[in-house]
Amino acid sequence: MKTKSFGLALLSVAALTAAIFSSCKKENRMNDGRAVSASQVIPSSAVLSGVLGTGHAVRDTILLTSGIEWHLSGLVYVDSSDVLIIQPGTRILGDVSPTAGVAGGGLIVTKNAKILADGQSATTPIVFTSERWNTTPASGDWSGVVLLGNAPTNVPTTTRVEGVTDLTPADATFGGSNAADNSGILRYVRIEYAGFALSLNNELNGLTLAGVGNGTTIDYVEVFKANDDAFEWFGGTVNASHLLAIDALDDMFDTDNGYSGTISYALGLSDTTRADQSQSNGFESDNNATGTTATPVTHAKYNNITIVGLPNAAKASITNGAPSGTGKYGRAAHLRRNAEFEIKNAIFLGFNNGVVFDTNLGSTYTKFTSGISTASGNYVHGFVNAYATENGGIFTNLAAPTGNTGYIAANPNGSILLASPFNRSSAANFVPGALAPAGVKASGAFPTGNTTWANGWSKFN
Repeated sequence: MKTKSFGLALLSVAALTAAIFSSCKKENRMNDGRAVSASQVIPSSAVLSGVLGTGHAVRDTILLTSGIEWHLSGLVYVDSSDVLIIQPGTRILGDVSPTAGVAGGGLIVTKNAKILADGQSATTPIVFTSERWNTTPASGDWSGVVLLGNAPTNVPTTTRVEGVTDLTPADATFGGSNAADNSGILRYVRIEYAGFALSLNNELNGLTLAGVGNGTTIDYVEVFKANDDAFEWFGGTVNASHLLAIDALDDMFDTDNGYSGTISYALGLSDTTRADQSQSNGFESDNNATGTTATPVTHAKYNNITIVGLPNAAKASITNGAPSGTGKYGRAAHLRRNAEFEIKNAIFLGFNNGVVFDTNLGSTYTKFTSGISTASGNYVHGFVNAYATENGGIFTNLAAPTGNTGYIAANPNGSILLASPFNRSSAANFVPGALAPAGVKASGAFPTGNTTWANGWSKFN
């Protein structure tokens, strides 16, 4: 029987285990050069491999229960029409790659499939993490989580998601015409130590959302110590709220290829110990890689965001950062390549250059001066420039746009006055202090000092 109702009775653990281990073996299929196997290591530690669901007697619903630590062995695909349900409190472990250059464990939810990962509350989050989470986890131990959908993008619908080779056992393309497409739910979910570089600037992130529609729920999601971007949107219309991007190697929030959703209540913290060779930014936003006017045009909306960079100009200016030896920090917000945007009630501090309109490719700054893009109620610090245009790495200072405030100072928090933004002990350190300007108190990830949404399920160090 084949039904697509979410009311379908869930498989029992025993039935699920039998289904996975009797029917998911793909001995002749290779994934990024790694043989896909489905052998059970021990009864209480299920290993998921290949394409989930293919060949199941009951294919539509796959249940991961909280009483088992599930392992992702290589890149695991949730196939078209399948629904992957993950119970609150479940831990999913990405297996570390056995060979350099080969993807470690990862989860890819394909077009027309769904993931229902609803942790439901701060006390029962779902955690995706490294298989060595309780010993010596490291950024990039495994490959991350990818959602692929049918929402509009400005690249062909035959485009394969970044960071995945053409040796895929399931469809890894994204995009379509359904703005309301529904890829499921990620709520109270933490993704730790993920990210994989297939090649230079061709990487899987902590959470990749490609062509994901606004019928999808992305709420209360943290990406911790990603080996590339924390969050990246390739087109799509999905809205996302209550996000934490902590210690990403590259960008915290990256929007490209026609993304047009809203990102609300989000905190991003730079990793002060390492930076990417491509420059680590808070925001990075492009219409596409070459800055054409391909439609739909990227038009991300950012509401109540806090981006914290480095505590001093010396750290913000390094050019030899780990892990590559050529790592550099970039800008609090890098707006470029014909992207459009709306930024409201945000706080940016701790970068040499704060909000930067890159004029090298496309007319991002012209779109701002003409009113197509907007910024209001923002408080921006820069060690060198709070607001600037950039062309070929040359920055030109701009006065703070009307309705926004800028600070250029050696102390990144001297005028914005968050409680203690370079102290990672608590979410309370990122709220406006008692003496902060009134506008600051209404801005950022925690307006009015309310940290409730980030407490209990998140981590900062």
